Parts: sequence; C-alpha cells; structure tokens
Amino acid sequence: MEAAEPATAPQLALADTDINWDRLDKTKFHMIGAILFTVQSALLHPTAVVKTRMQVAAGSRGMSVFSHILRSDGIPGIFRGFGTSAVGSVPGRILALTSLEVSKDIILKHTQGTHIPEASRVGLANGVAGLVSNLVSCVYFVPLDVICQRLMVQGLPGTTFCRGPLDVVRKVVEAEGFRGLYRGFGLTALTQSPASALWWGSYAAAQHLIWRSLGYKDDTGNKPSHMEMVTVQATAGMVAGACSSVITTPIDTVKTRLQVMDNYGSGRPSVLKTAKTLLKEDGWWGFYRGFGPRFLNMSLYGTTMIVTYELIKRLSVQSSLKSFT
Repeated sequence: MEAAEPATAPQLALADTDINWDRLDKTKFHMIGAILFTVQSALLHPTAVVKTRMQVAAGSRGMSVFSHILRSDGIPGIFRGFGTSAVGSVPGRILALTSLEVSKDIILKHTQGTHIPEASRVGLANGVAGLVSNLVSCVYFVPLDVICQRLMVQGLPGTTFCRGPLDVVRKVVEAEGFRGLYRGFGLTALTQSPASALWWGSYAAAQHLIWRSLGYKDDTGNKPSHMEMVTVQATAGMVAGACSSVITTPIDTVKTRLQVMDNYGSGRPSVLKTAKTLLKEDGWWGFYRGFGPRFLNMSLYGTTMIVTYELIKRLSVQSSLKSFT
C-alpha cells in the first residue's frame, strides 16, 4: 500500500491554486502563453471588430454590422487587424505577464505575516499587480491598438484608408508625428489601469468567495479537484469580465473614436472634442455604443483568459516541480 501512494495524483491545497512567480519555469511560461493567448485572441477577434465599428459608426447594431462585414468582405473582414495584433502582441504579453506576476509576488511577500485576511491579501495583491501591469504595458499596447483599430474600421466615414499596418504608421506619423501613435494614451493609462486593478482584484475576490461558499478553506484537509479548480476560476473570470465591461465601456468608446477618427475639424483630436461629438450624435446612450459585443467579448475573455492563464501557469510549474523530485 505504501509503495502505491507516490503514483497517486496529488490534490491541491486551496492555497496552492494561486501559483506564484518563483515556482514558474519562465521560458516555458512565456512560450506556452504566446501560443495559447494567440489562439484565444483569434476566437474573440470578430467581437472586437464588431465592437470597434459600432463605436465609430452612428446608429449601427451588432448583428447588422456583423452581417454587413460578411457580405462585403467575407470571413477575412471579421479578422481585420488580427495578423498585426497577433504578431505585435507577443512582446507586449511577455511584458504584461512578467510585470503582473512579479509585482503580485512582491505584494504577497510584503503582506505575508500581517493580520490581513487571506482573501483580502490575495485580492489586494492581484489588484495592485493588475494596475502596475497595465501601466507598464500601455507604453507598448497603445500604438498597437491605434494601428489595429484603424485597420478594423477601414471604409467608415471619418476614417483614413490604409493599405496595411506600415501604411497606418506612415500616415499617422506624417499627419501628427510620432505622438499620433499615442492618441488616447493618457485616457487609457488613467482609466484602464484602475479598471485592470478592478478586474484582477474582483477576480481574486470572486474566486475566494466561491471557494468559501463551497466549503473550502486554507486550513482544512478538504482539497479541490482540478475540475473544480478550473470551474471556479472560469466563473470568477466571467464575473470579473462582466463587471469591468459595464464600468469601462463609456471610456473605451471615447478612446476608440479618439484613436481612429480624423474628421473633428481644425486642431488635434482630443478627449473633450470626441466626447462632445458622441454626445451630440447619440446622447448619453452613445457612450455605450458596442456594449453588447464588448460585454460578450469581456465576459468570454474573462472566462477563457483566466482559464488559459491558469493553465499556462500549471503547465509551466510542472517542469519546475520535476526538478525538485
């Protein structure tokens, strides 16, 4: 009986469901992450295209936009900008994931031994890590967003036609200089960073609340199975994504229009000009243009991203653990 015990698959203690940076094989973590996140992005990219076009074109509805794209451009139309996004996102994801994991690990270590409840401590660490990660990655991702979104809205009124990503860069730099690639940077950094903190914090908090409701605690012998762990993490990710979409859609609508539209008259486009134009066109509801696809995108993204993210960590930690056996 004793000889058979090592062959039994180990169960995870509740505290082990959050794998820290020190336990990861960094090379494997980033390689697996690049592959799985690219696949995930491909599955969700059509919702991003529909959402972006709805935010730019007045009076458009999700299904009508989707149908129009398919009729005029076919399947390639709903994947506009994906090639640029997929290739360009790899260095950005490495930057974002590294800053996320390192900053989370630092906060967890500095709060270890305090009187903060474990759920609150993990939620705080995830929230701060999300804030830091977003601030760092904005420097890379804002120009990429400008390029990809301009490719997504080709042909809509108020937009400039470009033959590809390099042509987008050339025309933007010619018209506004290098800073044109950073349209919306301040709005993105000041608003999406707290939103990222909200997402990661609410994900961690939701996960711990679900675990507690199921009767799991750090100091008990009751341990979750891998299937339970995936289900709980996916549910927590979906809740976090849905909450974030409700709060951040107005900001995202203004940011998207600011980054892709050029017909605001004299002077450089600004947040104020963009918001005033949007308010004039559709009233306050205009700030929720594209909410349906964005809600769907962020809910699905929250679910699939967190499952992918946690899977990457579990696959990456295995090689680290094997080296100790």
